[in-house]
Amino acid sequence: MKIMEIGLNSLYNIGTNYSIRLNEKEVLVVEDDPLRKTETSDEKKSAKEEEKKKNQEKSKSANELSIDERRLVQDLQSRDTEVRAHEAAHQGAGGGMTGGASYTYQQGPDGRMYAIGGEVSISIASGSTPQEAIRNAQQAIAAAMAPSDPSGQDFAVASSAMVMLMKAQQQLTKEMQQEMLGKEVYKNAAVGT
Repeated sequence: MKIMEIGLNSLYNIGTNYSIRLNEKEVLVVEDDPLRKTETSDEKKSAKEEEKKKNQEKSKSANELSIDERRLVQDLQSRDTEVRAHEAAHQGAGGGMTGGASYTYQQGPDGRMYAIGGEVSISIASGSTPQEAIRNAQQAIAAAMAPSDPSGQDFAVASSAMVMLMKAQQQLTKEMQQEMLGKEVYKNAAVGT
Protein backbone atom coordinates (compact mmCIF):
# COMPACT_ATOMS: atom_id res chain seq x y z
CA MET A 1 0.00 0.00 0.00
CA LYS A 2 1.35 3.39 -0.99
CA ILE A 3 0.98 6.34 1.27
CA MET A 4 1.22 9.75 -0.20
CA GLU A 5 2.84 12.45 1.83
CA ILE A 6 1.39 15.90 1.50
CA GLY A 7 3.52 18.84 2.52
CA LEU A 8 1.92 21.85 4.20
CA ASN A 9 2.22 24.06 1.17
CA SER A 10 1.27 21.52 -1.49
CA LEU A 11 -1.51 22.67 -3.82
CA TYR A 12 -3.89 20.45 -5.70
CA ASN A 13 -6.11 21.85 -8.39
CA ILE A 14 -9.78 20.94 -7.82
CA GLY A 15 -11.33 23.37 -10.26
CA THR A 16 -10.73 26.39 -12.34
CA ASN A 17 -10.06 28.89 -9.59
CA TYR A 18 -9.74 26.81 -6.44
CA SER A 19 -7.12 24.68 -4.77
CA ILE A 20 -7.02 22.43 -1.77
CA ARG A 21 -4.24 22.35 0.80
CA LEU A 22 -3.50 21.25 4.30
CA ASN A 23 -3.17 23.99 6.87
CA GLU A 24 -0.95 23.91 9.97
CA LYS A 25 -3.48 21.73 11.79
CA GLU A 26 -3.47 19.29 8.90
CA VAL A 27 -7.04 20.19 7.92
CA LEU A 28 -7.94 20.38 4.26
CA VAL A 29 -8.68 23.93 3.19
CA VAL A 30 -10.38 24.93 -0.08
CA GLU A 31 -9.37 28.41 -1.22
CA ASP A 32 -8.95 30.62 -4.26
CA ASP A 33 -5.89 29.70 -6.22
CA PRO A 34 -3.93 32.86 -7.03
CA LEU A 35 -1.65 30.90 -9.36
CA ARG A 36 -4.61 29.59 -11.30
CA LYS A 37 -6.13 33.08 -11.62
CA THR A 38 -2.87 34.32 -13.06
CA GLU A 39 -2.91 31.50 -15.54
CA THR A 40 -6.47 32.43 -16.49
CA SER A 41 -5.55 36.03 -17.19
CA ASP A 42 -2.48 34.79 -19.04
CA GLU A 43 -4.74 32.52 -21.06
CA LYS A 44 -6.96 35.50 -21.86
CA LYS A 45 -3.95 37.50 -22.97
CA SER A 46 -2.84 34.55 -25.05
CA ALA A 47 -6.27 34.26 -26.65
CA LYS A 48 -6.30 37.99 -27.40
CA GLU A 49 -2.86 37.74 -28.96
CA GLU A 50 -4.01 34.83 -31.12
CA GLU A 51 -7.03 36.82 -32.26
CA LYS A 52 -4.82 39.79 -33.00
CA LYS A 53 -2.51 37.59 -35.06
CA LYS A 54 -5.47 36.25 -37.03
CA ASN A 55 -6.68 39.80 -37.73
CA GLN A 56 -3.19 40.80 -38.80
CA GLU A 57 -3.03 37.82 -41.12
CA LYS A 58 -6.45 38.76 -42.41
CA SER A 59 -5.39 42.36 -43.04
CA LYS A 60 -2.08 41.76 -44.70
CA SER A 61 0.15 44.70 -45.41
CA ALA A 62 0.70 45.71 -49.02
CA ASN A 63 4.16 44.10 -48.93
CA GLU A 64 2.75 40.69 -48.01
CA LEU A 65 0.22 40.58 -50.86
CA SER A 66 0.88 38.74 -54.09
CA ILE A 67 1.02 40.69 -57.35
CA ASP A 68 -2.53 39.61 -58.24
CA GLU A 69 -3.78 40.59 -54.78
CA ARG A 70 -2.11 44.02 -55.06
CA ARG A 71 -3.71 44.51 -58.46
CA LEU A 72 -7.10 43.56 -57.02
CA VAL A 73 -6.64 46.00 -54.11
CA GLN A 74 -5.78 48.77 -56.59
CA ASP A 75 -8.87 47.95 -58.64
CA LEU A 76 -11.04 47.95 -55.52
CA GLN A 77 -9.57 51.27 -54.36
CA SER A 78 -10.25 52.79 -57.78
CA ARG A 79 -13.82 51.46 -57.81
CA ASP A 80 -14.39 52.73 -54.27
CA THR A 81 -13.28 56.23 -55.31
CA GLU A 82 -15.51 56.17 -58.42
CA VAL A 83 -18.57 54.97 -56.50
CA ARG A 84 -18.19 57.55 -53.75
CA ALA A 85 -17.67 60.38 -56.28
CA HIS A 86 -20.71 59.22 -58.28
CA GLU A 87 -22.99 59.23 -55.24
CA ALA A 88 -21.56 62.54 -53.98
CA ALA A 89 -22.41 64.11 -57.37
CA HIS A 90 -26.04 63.01 -56.97
CA GLN A 91 -26.18 64.45 -53.47
CA GLY A 92 -24.52 67.72 -54.47
CA ALA A 93 -26.89 68.39 -57.36
CA GLY A 94 -30.00 67.12 -55.61
CA GLY A 95 -30.04 69.46 -52.65
CA GLY A 96 -32.96 68.58 -50.38
CA MET A 97 -34.32 66.02 -52.86
CA THR A 98 -31.66 63.43 -52.14
CA GLY A 99 -31.21 61.12 -49.19
CA GLY A 100 -28.01 59.70 -47.77
CA ALA A 101 -25.82 57.42 -49.81
CA SER A 102 -25.83 53.69 -49.10
CA TYR A 103 -23.08 51.45 -50.34
CA THR A 104 -22.45 47.81 -51.21
CA TYR A 105 -19.06 46.63 -49.96
CA GLN A 106 -16.54 43.97 -50.87
CA GLN A 107 -13.66 42.88 -48.67
CA GLY A 108 -10.28 43.04 -50.34
CA PRO A 109 -7.38 40.64 -49.81
CA ASP A 110 -5.91 43.25 -47.45
CA GLY A 111 -8.91 42.83 -45.11
CA ARG A 112 -10.37 46.27 -45.82
CA MET A 113 -13.87 46.95 -47.09
CA TYR A 114 -14.30 48.76 -50.41
CA ALA A 115 -17.47 50.33 -51.85
CA ILE A 116 -18.26 48.59 -55.14
CA GLY A 117 -21.78 49.95 -55.61
CA GLY A 118 -23.94 52.70 -54.22
CA GLU A 119 -27.28 54.38 -54.28
CA VAL A 120 -28.79 57.76 -53.38
CA SER A 121 -32.56 58.12 -53.26
CA ILE A 122 -34.08 61.06 -55.12
CA SER A 123 -37.57 62.13 -54.01
CA ILE A 124 -39.43 64.15 -56.61
CA ALA A 125 -42.21 66.28 -55.13
CA SER A 126 -45.00 67.08 -57.57
CA GLY A 127 -45.35 70.70 -56.46
CA SER A 128 -48.46 72.73 -55.71
CA THR A 129 -48.19 74.82 -58.88
CA PRO A 130 -46.95 73.97 -62.38
CA GLN A 131 -43.96 76.31 -61.86
CA GLU A 132 -42.98 74.48 -58.67
CA ALA A 133 -43.39 71.11 -60.37
CA ILE A 134 -41.16 72.32 -63.23
CA ARG A 135 -38.44 73.46 -60.80
CA ASN A 136 -38.62 70.13 -58.89
CA ALA A 137 -38.44 68.09 -62.09
CA GLN A 138 -35.47 70.11 -63.36
CA GLN A 139 -33.60 69.63 -60.09
CA ALA A 140 -34.36 65.89 -60.11
CA ILE A 141 -33.03 65.62 -63.67
CA ALA A 142 -29.90 67.53 -62.66
CA ALA A 143 -29.40 65.26 -59.62
CA ALA A 144 -29.89 62.07 -61.65
CA MET A 145 -27.55 63.16 -64.44
CA ALA A 146 -24.91 64.85 -62.22
CA PRO A 147 -22.27 62.09 -62.30
CA SER A 148 -19.92 62.05 -65.27
CA ASP A 149 -20.99 58.45 -65.99
CA PRO A 150 -24.73 58.13 -65.30
CA SER A 151 -25.99 54.59 -64.79
CA GLY A 152 -29.07 53.01 -66.33
CA GLN A 153 -30.95 53.71 -63.10
CA ASP A 154 -29.86 57.37 -63.29
CA PHE A 155 -31.30 57.60 -66.82
CA ALA A 156 -34.56 55.99 -65.65
CA VAL A 157 -34.94 58.54 -62.82
CA ALA A 158 -34.15 61.40 -65.21
CA SER A 159 -36.70 60.01 -67.68
CA SER A 160 -39.42 59.92 -65.00
CA ALA A 161 -38.57 63.47 -64.00
CA MET A 162 -38.70 64.51 -67.67
CA VAL A 163 -42.24 63.11 -67.96
CA MET A 164 -43.20 65.09 -64.84
CA LEU A 165 -41.58 68.20 -66.37
CA MET A 166 -43.51 67.86 -69.63
CA LYS A 167 -46.82 67.37 -67.80
CA ALA A 168 -46.15 70.45 -65.68
CA GLN A 169 -45.26 72.49 -68.78
CA GLN A 170 -48.48 71.35 -70.47
CA GLN A 171 -50.46 72.36 -67.38
CA LEU A 172 -48.75 75.76 -67.32
CA THR A 173 -49.43 76.29 -71.04
CA LYS A 174 -53.09 75.32 -70.55
CA GLU A 175 -53.44 77.77 -67.64
CA MET A 176 -51.82 80.54 -69.67
CA GLN A 177 -54.15 79.86 -72.63
CA GLN A 178 -57.19 79.94 -70.36
CA GLU A 179 -55.99 83.20 -68.87
CA MET A 180 -55.45 84.71 -72.33
CA LEU A 181 -58.87 83.46 -73.50
CA GLY A 182 -60.46 84.92 -70.39
CA LYS A 183 -58.88 88.31 -71.08
CA GLU A 184 -59.88 88.10 -74.73
CA VAL A 185 -63.49 87.25 -73.85
CA TYR A 186 -63.52 90.13 -71.37
CA LYS A 187 -61.95 92.48 -73.96
CA ASN A 188 -64.46 91.45 -76.65
CA ALA A 189 -67.32 91.88 -74.20
CA ALA A 190 -66.05 95.35 -73.24
CA VAL A 191 -65.63 96.41 -76.90
CA GLY A 192 -69.06 95.04 -77.84
CA THR A 193 -70.96 97.29 -75.47
